[in-house]
Amino acid sequence: MQTAITRRGQTVIPAPIRKRYQISEGDHLVWLDDGRTIQVIPVPADAVRELRGLGRGEKLVERLLAARCEDRNHER
Repeated sequence: MQTAITRRGQTVIPAPIRKRYQISEGDHLVWLDDGRTIQVIPVPADAVRELRGLGRGEKLVERLLAARCEDRNHER
């Protein structure tokens, strides 16, 4: 998909993308520029709710404890 930039630096988010990512009027976007590419990330209205459950099944506590043990071994 391709869009144009207006004189005021504005562009339109194509409807299929707005629908897929549930972007609507008043929502915010984050623009990330790494020097080579630009990424546009929609910011959810309730970011905490969106993150809930993402780590489920990842054994995060075990990984944290293993990393701490490894750090302790490096300090000796």
